[in-house]
Amino acid sequence: MVSTIQTWLMNPAVLYPLIIWSIIWKGIALWHSARSSQLPWFIALLIINTVGLLEIVYLLFFRRKLRY
Repeated sequence: MVSTIQTWLMNPAVLYPLIIWSIIWKGIALWHSARSSQLPWFIALLIINTVGLLEIVYLLFFRRKLRY
């Protein structure tokens, strides 16, 4: 089973969109955490790679609303 998943993830047609997806969500989440001075979240989002899942959870439930 692991071999099948590894083979599937190493396919460039799957890997490249997955990398782009992850970078976009990470960038948005890091920007919001930095602007809100949420250092623990910033560090966690920077270090932990979850293919965008942690970033989406942060943006939906934990980010502070910015006032301009």
